[in-house]
Amino acid sequence: MRHVYSFIMKNSSFALKHALKKRTKKGKEDPGRVNERMGNPKKERPSGALLWIHAASVGEAQSTLILIDRITKQYPQAHILVTTGTVTSAELMAKKLPESAFHQYYPLDHPKWVAQFLDHWKPDAILWMESELWPNMLGEIQNRHIPAALVNAKLSPQSAKNWRILKKEAQRLLGTFKVILTQTEEYQSYFTELGAKNVTAAGNLKYSAAPLDCDQKEYDRLNKATSERTIWLYASTHSGEEEIACNIHRLLSKDINNLLTIIVPRHPERRKDIEKLAEKYSVSMKFRGSGHQMPDETHDIYVADTIGELGLFYRLAPLACIGRSLSNDGGGGHNPIEAAQLDCAILHGPLVQNLQQIYDGFDEAGAAIYVESEKDLQNRIQKLLADPDGLNALQNRSQSYVQQQAAVIDTIMNKLETMLSALDNSDISPQSQSSHATDQNT
Repeated sequence: MRHVYSFIMKNSSFALKHALKKRTKKGKEDPGRVNERMGNPKKERPSGALLWIHAASVGEAQSTLILIDRITKQYPQAHILVTTGTVTSAELMAKKLPESAFHQYYPLDHPKWVAQFLDHWKPDAILWMESELWPNMLGEIQNRHIPAALVNAKLSPQSAKNWRILKKEAQRLLGTFKVILTQTEEYQSYFTELGAKNVTAAGNLKYSAAPLDCDQKEYDRLNKATSERTIWLYASTHSGEEEIACNIHRLLSKDINNLLTIIVPRHPERRKDIEKLAEKYSVSMKFRGSGHQMPDETHDIYVADTIGELGLFYRLAPLACIGRSLSNDGGGGHNPIEAAQLDCAILHGPLVQNLQQIYDGFDEAGAAIYVESEKDLQNRIQKLLADPDGLNALQNRSQSYVQQQAAVIDTIMNKLETMLSALDNSDISPQSQSSHATDQNT
């Protein structure tokens, strides 16, 4: 199977380049850095020890920051290469990474591009924080005997079932990792069943992530502009959820004076679709935009169509419904931990399958409220806004719950200690690691 896959990918250069070109036109690739996706970085490898951390997208990238902070403190002489595959995650890394770390785009799984990437960067150790297992990359890591760990690992029941059909191939790929640290015991059992070695349920690194930050001046401005308003937030919304927010606002405003509904769309480029809802539901909308416009007393809905400001709105609003849990696209859910860390009470719909274990933990601890439908969400918001003591109790339970889970980072660092010892030698040169490429990559 792996030989067939490698053969197909090796002979797909034209198709892959065409796909990258199309994605670039759609804004899904950075036109100035698309060569990185083909294993051709412009940036030089720094001398000394280099740790490579791969995170798929924004969620995983956000989780790496607390890990990077701890590694930087423990191994200050090491350089850290962080790769992701999306433009949004690259923008996040540009803002958040410390001086000792830098970002590159992850190469597509073409054998030659993978080999070029590893030949250039020659990492001394690898932390993989991605649920997808790319055969050519993992195979080449094995060939070069680079110590690697799979961190914050997860595997859905369906993915585990699929991999059992190709158990030998799964075992071979998972053999890349000297250590596998899973988010839950359930995930641990899946990896063990597939033949993985040295698997530990360490917990979810998201719980140890630093709270989302915000611009204090912007918070003060917005807090002043909305100080007389009763606020609720619909965070990280997808198709259908902005419509829910508008309808709920229309209904709640009949009983709640000065109600302000804040919508933070997951994809700000959907602004035109959201604008159409103002007329449909007879609500007045204000878009924040790049100029950071403020709402006034005449605005019913405030749409935060900006990037990287969710921390501001979690601080401002006392409660939030977390998006993509009642959406039209099949859902999946978004991270509730970020809201809980900032003392924001959490509501969510049933479509949270991508983060099911996290939401189950919140619900069992009484740290979040599960809603079955739009009508249920409306009723819950109305009751909470009318009951300050009950709302405050929910906020406290949410925050206490995430604080109890926050020691995950200590467990992970202890499990990685042996592997990360490769970073102790600051005199490692870029040429110290074998740069050979296997025959399939030439």
